[in-house]
Amino acid sequence: MRGSGQEWWRHAVTYQIYVRSFADGDGDGVGDLPGITARLEHVRDLGVDAIWLNPFYTSPQHDHGYDVADYCDIDPLFGTLADADAMIERAHDLGLKVIVDLVPNHTSNEHEWFQAALAAGPGSPERDRYVFRDSPDGPPNNWRSVFGGPAWTQVPDGQWYLHLFDTSQPDLNWRNPEVGDMFVDVLRFWLDRGVDGFRVDVAHGLFKEESLRDQVRPAGEVPVSGASAGESMVERTEVDEPMWDQPEVHEVYRRWHEVLEKYDGDRMMVAEAWTQSPESMARYIRPDEFSQAFNFAWLLAPWSARAFTRVITGTFEAVDHVGASPTWVLSNHDVDRHPSRYGGGPRGLARARAATLTMLGLPGSAYLYQGEELGLEQVEVEPEFRQDPSWFRTGKPGRDGCRVPMPWSGTEPPFGFGPGAGQPWLPQPAAWSRLTVEAQAGDPGSTLAFYRAALAARRTFSETAGERVELVDAGPDVVCFRRGPVTVALNCGTQPAALPEGTVLMASGPVGDTLPPDTAVWVG
Repeated sequence: MRGSGQEWWRHAVTYQIYVRSFADGDGDGVGDLPGITARLEHVRDLGVDAIWLNPFYTSPQHDHGYDVADYCDIDPLFGTLADADAMIERAHDLGLKVIVDLVPNHTSNEHEWFQAALAAGPGSPERDRYVFRDSPDGPPNNWRSVFGGPAWTQVPDGQWYLHLFDTSQPDLNWRNPEVGDMFVDVLRFWLDRGVDGFRVDVAHGLFKEESLRDQVRPAGEVPVSGASAGESMVERTEVDEPMWDQPEVHEVYRRWHEVLEKYDGDRMMVAEAWTQSPESMARYIRPDEFSQAFNFAWLLAPWSARAFTRVITGTFEAVDHVGASPTWVLSNHDVDRHPSRYGGGPRGLARARAATLTMLGLPGSAYLYQGEELGLEQVEVEPEFRQDPSWFRTGKPGRDGCRVPMPWSGTEPPFGFGPGAGQPWLPQPAAWSRLTVEAQAGDPGSTLAFYRAALAARRTFSETAGERVELVDAGPDVVCFRRGPVTVALNCGTQPAALPEGTVLMASGPVGDTLPPDTAVWVG
């Protein structure tokens, strides 16, 4: 997976496909694998190198596929194994690598293992595959679910099982060797079908402190497990998290690395690891573990030249220590879309384009989330339509707003999402009629045209401009760095800034003799 320095994933741009929201092939209002296959030319024409698909495995869909009941089959909602094979083949024909999601921290409560555990009872080998505990006086400890509420649920015989996410997602006991053996079989199943890599969900999970001690937290404070660690990468605070980022987890990934090494084609793994510092993130990308880890510090940084610069510096310090390459991401299926995070409206979109251009100028690989090439903002989904399990447990809007299905064409929902009529599984805003792929395809000033142009320009230097950046002092409100022959500048301030000397290769918005606020440029 790592050795020559020329592996495909080091400089790749990967496009994330949220399966149920990308394209609907059968008209039921939910995206599926045939729909993806039919729309892959859009992804190819965008200019990316790979696709990453969220889970499509057999699942009761309590958490939209992250509650897996069978890791080696396709949920009928999304198609069949034959459809998966056809999608992988078509992607490869178009020159796209295929990364699939893997969910090793927990299964569905409908997985045959968990059903066997419930039937077998306390002390059984079947129950030892999960984290069950006796506790006559309430939950075994004070841990909280990421989705709100206690992280423990009691079963009729009196024992409690751990679920760091929804009650329908019992955590596996990774101290049981059967669990590790099962996932090696899953890796081989999909590698044999031709996938090029895996995005590993909750990679910092799996093992918990063996004592299952209480989490230490300030009086009256209930930290949000998981995401709080990501926040600390920006704010440099420490959180006691005995349920995350335990040292034993790295042995799992060393074993997986050995499995992937036996396959040709530079197969890869990328970790979703919400760790507490760039240094702890870097442990996941040592030469014998993951190829990459998502750099959530970039995503979490506020609109600030100082914050962006600090993330760039900290990221390179961390990855250099282990000989890895960085990743950059601004949006995904779990966070508000970045135009909305940056204020929404024209200003939010201008900032989003500027941040994207800055990100694409950095060494390493970049991850894009479907719809960002259209400038889609977060949608305020009405309560009666919400489906995110975190909404039902916390009453907070949750993640539905970034998962609204893609608008492809036409002037009213479902905007070409599928052959059916009316709204898809999450309703699309009527205003999206001007943001469809069809509407933007012929407009040279559109966000879609900007993404295509930026990705095409990036290809001209991404593998030759070097792995290092030299930070340039261009004032307190400007992020500026040189990478080989290219200088990148981002104006986060409210006043125009000096434009770097040279020829403007690419800009996120109109530029003249100066660099306007909320604008980025590449100069060569």
